[in-house]
Amino acid sequence: MNWQTAPEELELSIGEVCQRTGLSARTVRYYEELRLLPGVRRRAGGRRVYGADELERLRFIQRLKTLGLSLSEIKELNSLYSLAGSTRAMLTRLDDLLEVHLGELDGRITQLGSLRDEMQKYREHVATRVEALVRDGRNEAKPAEGEGR
Repeated sequence: MNWQTAPEELELSIGEVCQRTGLSARTVRYYEELRLLPGVRRRAGGRRVYGADELERLRFIQRLKTLGLSLSEIKELNSLYSLAGSTRAMLTRLDDLLEVHLGELDGRITQLGSLRDEMQKYREHVATRVEALVRDGRNEAKPAEGEGR
């Protein structure tokens, strides 16, 4: 390629897109159906052709899903982006959504920490019971009142 020729437009088949993104063909088609992937071109035979923009959009969708955003939230952001690109409105909405999801994540982390502590205490309780059985030379313990084995 020299300075007088434009870079060749990237034309990827759905299989190539799947290879590059790790998504299934069904997922890519579903995103297209939801209009998260607008403007996918088709060859004369009707086969889909994806370019750099679609590849970038799919990676953006994957990143947002990894961060916990729902497809409806992604669709909302996609609509804002379609109007004027990475505008202040779109970025502000993205920040708001991320703040909500971060708060939910912090809540789940707190719950998981409590569950972990509870599980650790119960393991200690079980270990104490096992030690008592070994010390008393018994193979089985009788359940304490109100407690299962």
